[in-house]
Amino acid sequence: MSNRILIIGAGYAGMLAATRLERVSEPFTMVNKDPYHYFTTLLHEAAGGRGEPTHYTVQIKDVLRKPTSEVIVDEVTKIDRERRVVVGKSGEYSFDYLIITLGWVPEYFGIEGLKENSLVLRNVDTAAHIRNHIEQQFQAYLSDGDETHLRIVVGGGGLTGIELLGELLDWVPKLCVKYGVNPSLVDLQNVEAMPNILPQVSATLREVAVQTLTERGATLRTNTKIVKAEPGVLHVDGAEPIRAGTIIWTGGVRANPLLAEAGFTVDRRGKAKVNAYLQSVDDERIFIGGDSAWCEDAEGKPVPPTAQAAMQMGKVIGDNVSSHIHGQPMRMLTLKNKGTLASLGPEVGVGDAFGIPVKGVAAGLAKEATKVEYLWELGGLRLVADKTGEVVHI
Repeated sequence: MSNRILIIGAGYAGMLAATRLERVSEPFTMVNKDPYHYFTTLLHEAAGGRGEPTHYTVQIKDVLRKPTSEVIVDEVTKIDRERRVVVGKSGEYSFDYLIITLGWVPEYFGIEGLKENSLVLRNVDTAAHIRNHIEQQFQAYLSDGDETHLRIVVGGGGLTGIELLGELLDWVPKLCVKYGVNPSLVDLQNVEAMPNILPQVSATLREVAVQTLTERGATLRTNTKIVKAEPGVLHVDGAEPIRAGTIIWTGGVRANPLLAEAGFTVDRRGKAKVNAYLQSVDDERIFIGGDSAWCEDAEGKPVPPTAQAAMQMGKVIGDNVSSHIHGQPMRMLTLKNKGTLASLGPEVGVGDAFGIPVKGVAAGLAKEATKVEYLWELGGLRLVADKTGEVVHI
């Protein structure tokens, strides 16, 4: 009797685990809410008008093509560890080995009204919604002349928030031309509670990012804590309320609540604890990766919630599940940090690539190169050829 391998979630970790299993013809079933995999780290481009949201997706069955790979479209609602089943809205799925890569949900830090009164950039649908909402606000301005419609506030000065801000700075002038709006009336703000934006990059590159964004017209409000949100209004500590037609929250994430509900050992962000082989500390036949995993590196530091970490975790999980089944030695996760790159618009950015600081167009080109690398990793030349005309601009 074969061991039933079940993967839940088709993010970076889930897809890389699946491709490793498929490489050795290890049968598995993947359950995912959508029939496609989307490029989470590129959602800011979709939301900011660079490309159609569907261009940032790939059908899972176009990647996982072997007859030993089964893909089921269903939304997971419960993990039942005792019965060894995962419950979805459309059925139950039994497993001998379970790979959990369910991704994240927004973290609102208890800020009153923020969940109800802000948009989040979480998936392809929310990216499309943000994009459509901003256009609707321009249309509303033409109807009533209220300049509040033209104020866009992005909460959170981390990678997602700043990359989205960079895209919006490029897109908004095009919207102004389309709708005949004076560009000087548009107000693009970023609100961050900490003293600096982009904590992932060096102080020098941070200064470059600040200068680039402010010269292009953005207002960066650091040391500004959001204390409450109401419809169209952000209340901040020590300043006047900010009235805006568009409020987008990118300030925090936490793990899918299904992990805590299933009784896993979790940290304060709901991530389930794993060992060096990415096995759950609660069950050696359950492997957890990506934003679902509470994982520490060799020095005891938390593994950052980045796409490159998720991809490396996925590969280790795929190899280790197969090794565990066949009684072979498993390998520990050894992260290779390729650096952090933040785009500040379609052609410029800041960051470091393998420890080398890059900025401006060079950083923008390096960011584009990482897209091609991932497509190659996922589906080889075929997928690169299929998607480069849409996602990657080379």
